[in-house]
Amino acid sequence: MSDALQLILEDTDGTQLETSCTRFAVIWQGKEVWIQQDGRGQLLIGVDVEEGDAEFANLLLRPLATNLVSLQLEMEPADAGDEDDGHVHGPDCGHTH
Repeated sequence: MSDALQLILEDTDGTQLETSCTRFAVIWQGKEVWIQQDGRGQLLIGVDVEEGDAEFANLLLRPLATNLVSLQLEMEPADAGDEDDGHVHGPDCGHTH
């Protein structure tokens, strides 16, 4: 399976431009939301975390209708020194250590 994403970009007047890439980002609420395939047919969506960020972004996906979902960006404080919350750091947690 190819990692290339086929994109259709559309202007406000309806003009469409077709292109492809391996990953792309949308700047949303000041954060880069990256979208890419994982090579197994799944779509990965993540938010870049930069060194020194005071907040971490959570992406919340909710169904709206049969063919629609809502994606919400929710920020939560980053407590770098607080390990009492039960979070186990691992390679997929998104935190830089």
